[in-house]
Amino acid sequence: METAERIAPAQPAAPKASRPAMSAAERQVREDLAAAYRLVALYGMDDSIYTHISARVPGTEDQFLINPFGMLFRDITASSLVKIDLEGNIVEPSEWDVNPAGFTIHSAVHAARHDAACVLHTHTVAGVAVSSLAGGLQPCNQWALQFHNRVTYHAFEGIALNHEERERLVADLGPTSRALILRNHGLVTLGRTISEAFILMHNLERACRVQVAIQSTGQPIHPVPEEICELTARQYESGDTNRLAAQPTDPYAREWRALLQRLEPASTAAYRA
Repeated sequence: METAERIAPAQPAAPKASRPAMSAAERQVREDLAAAYRLVALYGMDDSIYTHISARVPGTEDQFLINPFGMLFRDITASSLVKIDLEGNIVEPSEWDVNPAGFTIHSAVHAARHDAACVLHTHTVAGVAVSSLAGGLQPCNQWALQFHNRVTYHAFEGIALNHEERERLVADLGPTSRALILRNHGLVTLGRTISEAFILMHNLERACRVQVAIQSTGQPIHPVPEEICELTARQYESGDTNRLAAQPTDPYAREWRALLQRLEPASTAAYRA
């Protein structure tokens, strides 16, 4: 459910430890990632202090940014994000640690999929419900058709603390999928940009909500012909209607710019801090 209410941070920002000067590219990634955390909270897709969004540090293959464990998503700032490597080592000074389960999932994806600049994981009611259905995500609505034959599944193995699970998770994800359903657990999306990962998750979440709503009626689902399912998926993939002239390689730039407007000026200043 979308939440229009803006809530002022209830806790102070993370203490700022001294860190090296960062590039403009890293600063932009930090600001976009902090905005994505706050948008996840705004749209009701967060789960207390759990779940995670990570983004690769520009110019690296083995470092990524992730949330400080214990901070609510609505309070994440660019400077509070924690930089870690693929071994889970914190590589810059921070007053925070990271969620071990978050490290397991995100390190596996970032290590195997170099096209994944951002990885987003949620535990929403609708997402967990669909992940727990034997049939998984069904081609029963337009949002779901974006993922037609493009979503993969990974079996539940308990809380993701066992590093040996990473190999199986990556194998189930495959080389091209941008959406992974963790059985009995939740949803994962991958993006070449932070905007892509967020918008894919927003659409996947809405697809799950609609499916649960349809199934709750007990009525048969009106079928969509296979050729129309594939056509719709390809239409989403093209992204032509969303491109901006200034960012022609990012098919999600237009919607991302609009989504950032959901964050009030005071919140915008806070997450960029």
